[in-house]
Amino acid sequence: KRTGKVGFCVGLVLLSLWSPCYGELTLNSVPLAPARGPSRGGPPRQGGYGWGPARSRRSWVWNQFFVLEEYTGDEPLYVGKLHSDMDRGDGQVTYVLSGEGAPSIFTIDPNTGDIHATKRLDREAQAYYTLRAQARDRASARPVEPESQFVVKVQDINDNEPRFLDGPYAASVPEMSPMGTSVVTVVATDADDPTYGNSARVVYSILQGQPYFSVEPKTGLIRTALADMDRESRDQYLLVIQAKDMVGQMGGLSGTTSVTVTLSDVNDNPPHFYRKSYQYLVPESAPLASLVAKVKAVDSDLGSNADVDYSILDGDPLGMFRIVTDRETQEGLLTLQKVLDYEARPSYTLTVEVTNRYVDPRFVALGPFSDRATVRLLVKNVDEPPVFSSDLAKMAVSEAVDVGTSVGRVSALDPDSTNSPVRYSIDRNTDLERYFHIDGSTGELRTARLLDRELVSLHNITVTASESLDPSQVGTSVVLISVTDVNDNAPAFAIDYQPFVCENARSGQVIETISAVDRDEPQTGHRFLFSLLSPGDGATANFTLRDNQGDPHIVNYYYYSNNNNWYIQNVF
Repeated sequence: KRTGKVGFCVGLVLLSLWSPCYGELTLNSVPLAPARGPSRGGPPRQGGYGWGPARSRRSWVWNQFFVLEEYTGDEPLYVGKLHSDMDRGDGQVTYVLSGEGAPSIFTIDPNTGDIHATKRLDREAQAYYTLRAQARDRASARPVEPESQFVVKVQDINDNEPRFLDGPYAASVPEMSPMGTSVVTVVATDADDPTYGNSARVVYSILQGQPYFSVEPKTGLIRTALADMDRESRDQYLLVIQAKDMVGQMGGLSGTTSVTVTLSDVNDNPPHFYRKSYQYLVPESAPLASLVAKVKAVDSDLGSNADVDYSILDGDPLGMFRIVTDRETQEGLLTLQKVLDYEARPSYTLTVEVTNRYVDPRFVALGPFSDRATVRLLVKNVDEPPVFSSDLAKMAVSEAVDVGTSVGRVSALDPDSTNSPVRYSIDRNTDLERYFHIDGSTGELRTARLLDRELVSLHNITVTASESLDPSQVGTSVVLISVTDVNDNAPAFAIDYQPFVCENARSGQVIETISAVDRDEPQTGHRFLFSLLSPGDGATANFTLRDNQGDPHIVNYYYYSNNNNWYIQNVF
């Protein structure tokens, strides 16, 4: 503790005082250069107390004053005192203060040089103030010393609690994580002076969230404190984290934040069926690809971890059914692939398996990620129409047969257990000319009128069979009746030929090429014999015919004259 007068050269001296509420005020000896003005006199020399440089004619001691922030006293806070050796105490010297905060915050008594702070200071708003001091002659206002500057530093007190600027926090960690897994780091800041005491040194602790989570006191890193937490049991935790300054000591200020931790899903649960057995009734008339049953397996996991696939393991060797997964509902959809027949098989018992599509190898040891269920399908008998032995029947009949000739027979049976007798008929829309008749009891087809292959060579008729007990049940079959050919049509010339020849024509000259057509269709094709006949006696053989498709030979061709026209007549 320094007491008494400063005993070195004459000049203006800044005196630091004891703070009435803080004890001995420590005065840091930080020399500050004059604000302006050249040095007067000889080289500087140190004062006896080592507070700063001294000059022969002007003697300021430039020090850094400390003022406690947040002073709440009723009187202005005394900061220090300015004094010049030129001041003889006769009131001829006046003191002037300028710079930051003067005179709004800092004031000086012009007579005594006492400096006061008139307002509460906040270090977090401004940590120090640079002021300038000068002693002047009261009468002339001329400076008796050059102006010099000094610093008033606002000394920190612990008046700011730690704050989580990024809070509240939200974080996630996979379920089933091992103990000590990092979750998130929280950060609190303290506006107090980190270079002074422990006011800005914070430690973290967890107020809510134990025993599931912990926080590292120095870093704010939150970790899992329990292993294998299960999302399906609890998927979210609300943590309250505290940050306390003064290294957590009693009297320190604290702030809190919340951290919402969500457990993200992993595939640690196998799928399982709601029920182990299902039963459905399916009509035997169900169309192909129709949906006949649904099964549902549940998986407690989420997203792709809950995706499943279904398969038929047993009970369907003929591939009557197919099961697929509905990607929206994760249901198993059982569809029909082949026609059902109650009379052939009235029920099916299928073993269906469900498995996870994606299996996490880390959790394979938890058990098989699959389940099985039994699906029993009962085929419902429906009254079905008669069924023909063939959907398409082909028959043939000669065009030369008499009316009433049998063409063939169709056969149909009632597939139901009632085995109702059937009645046959012809759909007259397919036999408008009524060429055929069918026996209603036997299904025998007969001709009802003469046939002509050259008019209709193929008859496409529809035959129906209806149940005697329920005429509304009708089955159909198509019958194709081919009419076979007989040689019942004479050949005819393709056109009406009228050849002519010049009287001076040379021997062997081609006069005309003739051809014939026949409406019949012999299996070996047509072969015509051409001849030229004279209608009367005295004809002269002046013309010959040559077969241009076979061996050339002369066939009896004759000509006759009638009114200067030639007539050619064909003969078989």
